[in-house]
Amino acid sequence: MTFSKEASTSSHQITVPLESTPLLPKSLPPLSSNPKTFANVFIAIVGAGVLGLPYTFKRTGWILGLLTLSAVAFLTYHCMMLLVHTRKKLEQFGKFTKISSFGDLGFIVCGPIGRFSVDVMIVLSQAGFCVSYLIFIANTLTYVFNYSTKFPSGNFLGMSLKAVYIWGCFPFQLGLNSIPTLTHLAPLSIFADVVDLGAMGVVMVKDVMIFLQRERPVLQAFGGFSEFLYGLGVSVYAFEGIGMALPLESETKHKKKFGKILGLSMGFISLMYGGFGALGYFAFGEETKDIITTNLGQGLLSNLVQLGLCVNLFFTFPLMMNPVYEVMERRFCKSRYCVWMRWVVVLGVSLVALLVPNFADFLSLVGSSVCIVLGFVLPSLFHLMVHKEEMGWSGMALDGAIVVLGLFLAVSGTWSSLLEIFGTKV
Repeated sequence: MTFSKEASTSSHQITVPLESTPLLPKSLPPLSSNPKTFANVFIAIVGAGVLGLPYTFKRTGWILGLLTLSAVAFLTYHCMMLLVHTRKKLEQFGKFTKISSFGDLGFIVCGPIGRFSVDVMIVLSQAGFCVSYLIFIANTLTYVFNYSTKFPSGNFLGMSLKAVYIWGCFPFQLGLNSIPTLTHLAPLSIFADVVDLGAMGVVMVKDVMIFLQRERPVLQAFGGFSEFLYGLGVSVYAFEGIGMALPLESETKHKKKFGKILGLSMGFISLMYGGFGALGYFAFGEETKDIITTNLGQGLLSNLVQLGLCVNLFFTFPLMMNPVYEVMERRFCKSRYCVWMRWVVVLGVSLVALLVPNFADFLSLVGSSVCIVLGFVLPSLFHLMVHKEEMGWSGMALDGAIVVLGLFLAVSGTWSSLLEIFGTKV
């Protein structure tokens, strides 16, 4: 089974879903072998966030960037396993025979407020991902076509070229997001992953070639605290996939080996991310741009890579928005398909994308504000509440420390990112 990236809600639907009813899948999928589980973890984690890593390394310094990436990868792995352990503990009680999602787990542990918290975080994170997709598409198309355009001033009929491209995507996204089921969108996920891997390979090869040909740029090893917060937000965004932890473990054939497979996959992704970020920064130094593909300059190969990524994210948009629609329709439309609500959400996402100029800055904001809470705070809190009677002081202290540290980093990182986006340095 191939997973759409980033999140899974509690919306595996039944006929009349209630707030007090964990939602179950309609049928049991075939279990995954160890290699397939490894691949599914890779697919669930890797996304567009990787494209902002070279610029992030420029901001944080390459050593601090690598350390931050490694720490986020380890903490993400740890919190994914906390969710798995929490579900196993609850299912041992016998009353809860199948906890299929993060939202179901939140409801069992904390009641309606638990599910509501997970739902809100998933809606904000998924919508944030899609805002970043539109920013990437608009900025990239402006860069690719602005050289040959008849509008060198950067505007058309009083609108910026970025706005023209976003509004150009809008009617097509209304159509794609009107598709009621992920079944018809599944091939787009495979296409997106192939394009992602191909583009990353091309960019890394070009980075190496440029690094070997040009004079070595001056590189920074460590940035300040505000730069650390910036890098933390982008790193958390890049590794966001906590919502897929329980579905991935459920569909693993050898469940006792899931932790090892997850660890190997996260380690591999960390090495790939670190290499991609470092090579991009090593190649361009202080000239590294927020979208690394724009550093490749004009040319057939470069333009094909950038256009391929735009097509990829254009078709990934409805996949990422599907969890949002599942939550909204479950809460406001009794789980009935509602096309007007979908269109309103797409309009809202498009309007937000118009207001945010920088791709990597927005990655940092989403990672800091939402993904830290969803990925670190809630899993640790749920684990602490379920296991507190059997854990020693060290275990309780570790969970409590992650909750407190996560909240502190979320607040400070969000504030720092907002100041960055609105043009004020911390």
